[in-house]
Amino acid sequence: MALLVGGAALGPPFLLLFNFLVKLPIEKIASFHGVLKSIKSTVENLEPFINQLTETNKALDRPHAEIKGFAGTINKGKKLIEKCSKYSKWKHFYKRPRYNNKLRKLDEELKRLLQMLNPQILITGHETLLLSKEIHGILTRGTQFTNDKVSSQNELEGCCYAPQPPAFTVGLNEPLQELKMKLLSANESTMPILVTALPGSGKTTLAIKICKDDEIKEKFKSNILFVTVSKSPNLNLIVQELYQHKGYSVPTIKDSHDAKIKLEQFFNIIGKTPVLLVLDDVWSGSESLIQQNFVFPIPEYKILVTSRFQLPTFGLPYELKPLSDEHAMTIFKHYALMEDGNLDIPDDLVKKVVEQCKKFPLALELIGSSLRGQDQRIWDRELKNWSTDSSILSYESELLSRLQTSLDVLDEKQAILKKCFMDLGSFPEDQRIPATALIDIMKELYGVEEDRAITNLYDLSTRNLANLVITRKDENEVDDYYSEHFITQHDMLRELAIHQSRQVPVEQRERLIVEITGNDLPMWWNEQKEQPFKASLVAISTDESFSSELFDIPLPEAKVLVLNFRKKNYILPKFVKNMSTLKVLLVTNYAFFPAELSDFQLLNSLTNLSRIRLERISIPSLKETHIVLKKLKKLSLFMCKIGDAFSSVKISEVFPNLEEINIDYCDDLKELPAGLCDLIKLKKLSITHCHNLSTLPEEIGKLINLQVLRLRSSIDLEKLPDSICKLYKLTFLDISNCYSLQNLPENIGQLCHLTKLNMNNCSRLAELPSSVLDLEQLKNVVCDEELKELWEFHLHPESNTKIKVAKDRVNLNWLENHQFDT
Repeated sequence: MALLVGGAALGPPFLLLFNFLVKLPIEKIASFHGVLKSIKSTVENLEPFINQLTETNKALDRPHAEIKGFAGTINKGKKLIEKCSKYSKWKHFYKRPRYNNKLRKLDEELKRLLQMLNPQILITGHETLLLSKEIHGILTRGTQFTNDKVSSQNELEGCCYAPQPPAFTVGLNEPLQELKMKLLSANESTMPILVTALPGSGKTTLAIKICKDDEIKEKFKSNILFVTVSKSPNLNLIVQELYQHKGYSVPTIKDSHDAKIKLEQFFNIIGKTPVLLVLDDVWSGSESLIQQNFVFPIPEYKILVTSRFQLPTFGLPYELKPLSDEHAMTIFKHYALMEDGNLDIPDDLVKKVVEQCKKFPLALELIGSSLRGQDQRIWDRELKNWSTDSSILSYESELLSRLQTSLDVLDEKQAILKKCFMDLGSFPEDQRIPATALIDIMKELYGVEEDRAITNLYDLSTRNLANLVITRKDENEVDDYYSEHFITQHDMLRELAIHQSRQVPVEQRERLIVEITGNDLPMWWNEQKEQPFKASLVAISTDESFSSELFDIPLPEAKVLVLNFRKKNYILPKFVKNMSTLKVLLVTNYAFFPAELSDFQLLNSLTNLSRIRLERISIPSLKETHIVLKKLKKLSLFMCKIGDAFSSVKISEVFPNLEEINIDYCDDLKELPAGLCDLIKLKKLSITHCHNLSTLPEEIGKLINLQVLRLRSSIDLEKLPDSICKLYKLTFLDISNCYSLQNLPENIGQLCHLTKLNMNNCSRLAELPSSVLDLEQLKNVVCDEELKELWEFHLHPESNTKIKVAKDRVNLNWLENHQFDT
């Protein structure tokens, strides 16, 4: 049997390398900046594993020679980096390629060691592995836009990490301290602490601030788990997210009993150190779900629950008190102040709003933003409305009534913005909404172009009607791709949008939003109605227990169909075949693994279908479905399993007029199907974060009308086909984070219309072909320090090309159900 060795062999040499890199001013070593930064990142991720091995002397299931080899590699690596730190580009220019290659090999070996240690040690805290800078299923650092400023999210966030708290909060310090005392006490009780308050009063914000508190983080470290339960909880999905969050292999779960067993195993493993579980937004009726599945007799295991409901038989109650008059006024003024610091809203209106909304910080925030800068006519109208006594309303009805103000002030010029807000109700509660889906809706329903559509989303965020989260943001970015832009929304704002949609009879609604729990169809669906529905947007959400058939309903004016579900298998509704005016189809699976989609052939009858977006779907074989969509212009696949979908079929006959293809986070895509290169009308081809894509077909040069080609984060892609140089209309090429790419085609200078090139983090590119001098239209290049040096060496001093060094903000953070195992 092979000798098992552990931290004793690796610890001392690794410690020397780690300490050296910590002190090394990498930013000053321009010639090797990119690869040294990658090595430092890898070493930082290795450090907790090596420490844990050293402390426990844990044995690794590896031969002694292999571990000893890593120790030798680390020793040699330190000496190599010491040499590179003294490198002079003037004296040692000829050595640069050789040093670069050696540094890359060192980085690869360290990553291999990291990969080896991954399954053997529990991942903790910031030690979450970053084997590549953007690994599958994990989106990058989020940036949330509010009406105050752009705030960068600097801590890890994910499926079970607490999101970032608002930049401005008032009145939560006292409850924060009181709850901290309870959570930090040595009391061994696992009885949940139940924080209750009215909707929109700050419960979730309080829970998030607790998770971000330094004392809480010091005690519970990486075992702070934040789970949003919502109105219709999915236990199986919660269990899978917890396993994913801690770096374990995600299990397939058979039923609720199996889920409970998996949960108990999970908490027994991580419960060796203190655990804080936050269950946010628990609804009445879910008490037994919590008691039966999440309460375990584990020392130092604390559970914090938030709910808008009083749950008398559940947990240790803690009621969040309403804001004081002073705090309520502070919040309102913060959001109502003009840029010059003045409050232009009449005092009597301010007093009315604050008096009636101090129970609802959310309402103060929205109303302050919406009344700011309005004219006297609107203020007079709102003062009259607010003078009406609302005491007979229930709390939720009262809140909806107050939130309505934020929509009432949107005048005719902002009608599209109001419609966009209403459309947000088409997507499930507590789920991020892809900006690209909303862009598709705005384009086909309201004729809004992409740039104006994304501006509308920013405007919604500025008015606090939604939150815009960007999972990859670089100030030097030259792209306008929005696959990493998402909208999130408070559940009461979503309820407001749905409430507004339901103010007219169901047949007359502009938006037909249907949420089905189990097999409980709405009463009107089962009634035989001859009168057609006038809805232009139809959204249907079902859960994992839905098994009924959706009966035909007449939808002669529907242009957008949104289908949301949580199942392994999903059958397209039969009425789809009769939706002759349909232009946009959005199908999203919110379960953990990709779902099989049946009856795809129904799309054949949709002769006006222009845009399709599929998320977490196992794409059916186009050969077997026999579909032909002559008017389809845009196809978007997000986290889908592509399999053989495009095999043995002439794609140009299936989608003869396709102009845009977006393929994001499709991990089983290893080779781009050659048939896609027959789509001669294609203008945009975006393949991002498909980490196993290794080959592009030589036929790609046939895409003579292609203007945009994105290959971002194709980390296994080693070569660009020579025929890519025939894409004479190409204006933008993105090969950022293509770490394996070793060279550019010799004749890349033939891309005579190329104006933008993003090649950041192409660390293996040691040289540029001389033909780059022929790129006369090239205006912007984004790259790292090393490639900047190469570009400056090649470019004429009077060149108009601007070389921008990217500030790498990529990290593990805003994970929102974005990972699955294929």
